Amino acid sequence: MTAATEFAPAKINLALHVTGQKANGYHLLDSLVVFARVGDALSVTSADRTSLTVDGPFSDGVPNDPRNLVWKALDRAAVTAQVALTKNLPHGAGIGGGSSDAAAILRAVGRPDLALGLGADVPVCLGSQPQRMQGIGDVLSDVPDCPRFWLVLVNPGAHVPTMDVFGALSSKRNPPMDPMPVDGGWLVWLAAQRNDLQDPAIAYAPVIGDALAALGDAQLARMSGSGSTCFGIYRDEASASAAQARIAGAQPDWWVVATQTFGAGVS
Repeated sequence: MTAATEFAPAKINLALHVTGQKANGYHLLDSLVVFARVGDALSVTSADRTSLTVDGPFSDGVPNDPRNLVWKALDRAAVTAQVALTKNLPHGAGIGGGSSDAAAILRAVGRPDLALGLGADVPVCLGSQPQRMQGIGDVLSDVPDCPRFWLVLVNPGAHVPTMDVFGALSSKRNPPMDPMPVDGGWLVWLAAQRNDLQDPAIAYAPVIGDALAALGDAQLARMSGSGSTCFGIYRDEASASAAQARIAGAQPDWWVVATQTFGAGVS
């Protein structure tokens, strides 16, 4: 590798069912994951020593040292590089920002096989196509019939510790997702699924409930991951853009973005 640029898209859990917990504490999941056309940007250049610079609207508080998953990915791959990371996604927001960044590094250095050891969300972030994620994040399957969706992503700025949200779950053994549709009907199917972490996250940070309420005109609104980002599915670009403008005008301190997901075949 001499030089590479990578896009690290936001990961959206359209549904997230917690189906069990292993003896070592790891939770078992069943989740439909899609990726949005908004994300971080990375420039990776071979160098004698690793260095990391971070800029962008969400650079504050992002470590530029070995604590960062980007740096850990390089160390795990035994590669040294100069990395410039532009943080366009809020961190700790349930949309896989750090995991997607690490996956981008592994793509750049040609070592996707090292993903699982970096975190449960890193393997699914190696590609941008819709995927079903099961187990501890290690069982992945393509979802060839999943369409594109217009979304509005809303993050109200609350930090929700993942461990605390999982720890507050009333049940760690819940039903998996229903069988996925093959001939359309995705929105009806999706509405019947869940994010098992949504209620404990709202209990920790009630403002997440406010974000969901702001998406009340969406066809479906739900929290992504362990929070605090919520998504609303809209019929088309015009309705998503109108909702973005409305919410951003009412809540200027929130992160509000209208975007589209990558559909099956990364189209």
